[in-house]
Amino acid sequence: MALMSCRFYSETLGLSTSMTVILPEETQTQIGMSNRSGGKLHKTLYLLHGLSDDDSIWTRRTSVERYVSEYGIAVVMPNVHRSFYTDMEYGGDYWKFLTEELPAKARAFFPLSSAREDNFVAGLSMGGYGAFKWALTYPERFAAAGSFSGALDMAGHVKASREHAPNRTFELIFGDKDIAGTDADLLALLKRPAEGGERPLLYQSCGTEDFLYQGNIVFRDACLQSEYQLTYHDGPGDHTWAYWDEHIQHFLKWQKLK
Repeated sequence: MALMSCRFYSETLGLSTSMTVILPEETQTQIGMSNRSGGKLHKTLYLLHGLSDDDSIWTRRTSVERYVSEYGIAVVMPNVHRSFYTDMEYGGDYWKFLTEELPAKARAFFPLSSAREDNFVAGLSMGGYGAFKWALTYPERFAAAGSFSGALDMAGHVKASREHAPNRTFELIFGDKDIAGTDADLLALLKRPAEGGERPLLYQSCGTEDFLYQGNIVFRDACLQSEYQLTYHDGPGDHTWAYWDEHIQHFLKWQKLK
């Protein structure tokens, strides 16, 4: 596998930013690795980071480069700071950056497929929210999406924060708006018709000791009443890299990308 740190200018954000990219590489003699390449245009997993992290974190805290080597899939990991993958009320247009500029830039720089069946998105915590938000808003773009310990009941999360412990981050992102029923509310997005009837498969996991567990139950129950097909896992686990390192492997195997 080839591991790249790509620094580039974003017209959307008006600043220089970065993405970390893993590209398939066919090898025969590399010790301890089973590398393969999927073809001229690679299948792509957009892998999203959490609130306190950046585009480098998945490669620093997990063995994701090793995990994807046998699947022949590229991984694109963007940096969106503390934006919750949203066009911020007081900050950058990170939703537009993620959904419009990033894929175009990545495909211009690297040989990545744009076909729906070749594209996947997943993330942890804030990134789990971002992954499902992207997949539910544009279901025609992805074959599958995954959330690991995701902040999935965002409307409830923001409301509770405002009532009990005001959060400066949410003020910068959403201002004083009620996001229930809006494009930022995953529960509302579940109810919207999918263009062309195409819906990505959804994979959701959360540890029962995780502080976001109840929000995951809310999303799970709503999803089971929707037209989306959900694979759900819970069990012992907290908001930790040990849990996410395990479940990114489950997600890759579940998709059967070989």
